[in-house]
Amino acid sequence: MFTPSSHDVRRFFCEALRKQRNGEILTPMDAIAADWIAQHPEYHEQLDDVEAAIARDYSVEGGQSNPFLHLSMHLSIAEQVAVDQPRGIKAAHDLLVSRRGEHDAHHEIMECLGEMIWASQRNGVPPDTEAYIDCVRRRAAR
Repeated sequence: MFTPSSHDVRRFFCEALRKQRNGEILTPMDAIAADWIAQHPEYHEQLDDVEAAIARDYSVEGGQSNPFLHLSMHLSIAEQVAVDQPRGIKAAHDLLVSRRGEHDAHHEIMECLGEMIWASQRNGVPPDTEAYIDCVRRRAAR
């Protein structure tokens, strides 16, 4: 299993944007990342300078959102939906997309994903994927 460092993740997103801007060939993952980056122009300036991106601290205390975490969550959700893992995420996602649109649906799913991870870490238990899927379904039903 590949476990990239935060520096690797930051480099990846910066490079995906650079490649897209320069018309270079994108890997499938680069293309997915570039699509989500395009939907977040507020992050472009932060992605323009790789070394500054790597050095920057996005602590909660700083009060600034971490664009790399946000974009990584978009990628994670896209991957989950593509392979329907956890089982049921694709149907729940599709229902939410039909009601909110792709981008807003992803942001709703991020909330559920964050809740699942937080509960897992807080309680020292494996992630509850059923609760995750139920959370997405509930959001789609609103």
